Amino acid sequence: MSPRTPADLPPNLQSRSILAGQAAAASAEVERALEQPADPQVAAFFDVDNTIMQGASIFLLARGLHRRKFFRTRDIAKAAWQQAYFRYVGVEDPAHIEDARNAALQFIAGHEVSELEAIGEEVFDEYMARKIWPGTRAMAQWHLDRGHRVWLVTAAPIEIARVIARRLGLTGALGTVAEHVDGVYTGRLVGEMLHGESKAVAVRALAAAEGLDLARCHAYSDSANDIPMLSLVGHPCAVNPDAALRAHAKAQGWQIRDYRTGRKILSAGTRAALVGAVGSAAWYAARRLRQP
Repeated sequence: MSPRTPADLPPNLQSRSILAGQAAAASAEVERALEQPADPQVAAFFDVDNTIMQGASIFLLARGLHRRKFFRTRDIAKAAWQQAYFRYVGVEDPAHIEDARNAALQFIAGHEVSELEAIGEEVFDEYMARKIWPGTRAMAQWHLDRGHRVWLVTAAPIEIARVIARRLGLTGALGTVAEHVDGVYTGRLVGEMLHGESKAVAVRALAAAEGLDLARCHAYSDSANDIPMLSLVGHPCAVNPDAALRAHAKAQGWQIRDYRTGRKILSAGTRAALVGAVGSAAWYAARRLRQP
């Protein structure tokens, strides 16, 4: 699978992808470490969903917003199905991610940035902390111990990405930037979600701003969607990889790490058979959410 660059996209998507990456890099400037790192030219970039954390952070945020009456039970039931699919099948569905993005923008429009930041802190404690993969967390700490800066690079909202980075003691985060005016969300994004090629744009921009040597840097992800980001650095690593990324990593001689303890890598046929079971699990999860 050959990685695409923003130049390979249609013109309208090129501009949105580049804008999203630039916005993410610009917003990350406030997250710079206060002290000079021991090795200022080296950084490690970690995807979040299924790399640092089991499952999809945007769906965990949706669950937290549901508990706070941002939207209805039938809306969270759909999110529960999508989260269960992602967790058990282990493959990102672009339509699911797009649905989650649109829903999140719809429900945060008119709310203050400070409100979402506060909810993010609570959601981390309620749902996210226990889903952190210990193996990936140890890898991030390995870099910190060697004086490397460690950044999260995620499609999750930048406000949530910063919470995760801060709670894990990392340098900072690059995430999707939602437009806001006078501290209130408009319901629109700056560019698009930080996904695929947009992540590569953001990492390249941050490297230029911070004086990083990408040939000495590291990147970690579970998804073939992040091949553009992984291809930027001298030390890419596939973590809990989907089938497409595993095949690409093997062909390129990249490192592969799998921390899904006791979990067999599923064949396409097994994944298809699981869909029914996943649907049942999602129904049960949604039913539990209705209970007080």
